[in-house]
Amino acid sequence: MFNNSETEIINKMRLDGLGYKAIAKAINSTRDRVRRYCFNHNLDGFGDVVAANVDLMKDRNLICACCNKPIKQKDRGRNRRFCSNECRRKWWNDNPQARKKKETAIYKYTCPHCGKEFSCYGNKKRKYCSHNCYIKSKFWSEDYGEHDFKKDSNY
Repeated sequence: MFNNSETEIINKMRLDGLGYKAIAKAINSTRDRVRRYCFNHNLDGFGDVVAANVDLMKDRNLICACCNKPIKQKDRGRNRRFCSNECRRKWWNDNPQARKKKETAIYKYTCPHCGKEFSCYGNKKRKYCSHNCYIKSKFWSEDYGEHDFKKDSNY
């Protein structure tokens, strides 16, 4: 029906509060086509009401929390909060304060290889502070001839 650039223009102009006729004039289309698109993408109603209810639409998960594009929700299952996986990843990377970390899921350990104290979130079974310490402890120990390996290799 509309290409990607036209849908972006419709979404932006509609969320800014413009009416169907003004949007149709901007993208050189008919008012009815724009109205039908807006109805199918939960952007119908009076333009100023749509613009005033952007936060309400975000709360109801009708608009992507990252890019403000409309989301068509499925009839069954959990409501979607983001329009795509890219938006979901971008939003969580930009808003780390929104994560609800439990204090009981933070574990403190001492690395058996280097002796450094470290903490990790959500992993009860972790032993080493890094992958590097794990490899050194597992494969570069005295049993495997660590000192001979270092002398003979180019590493």
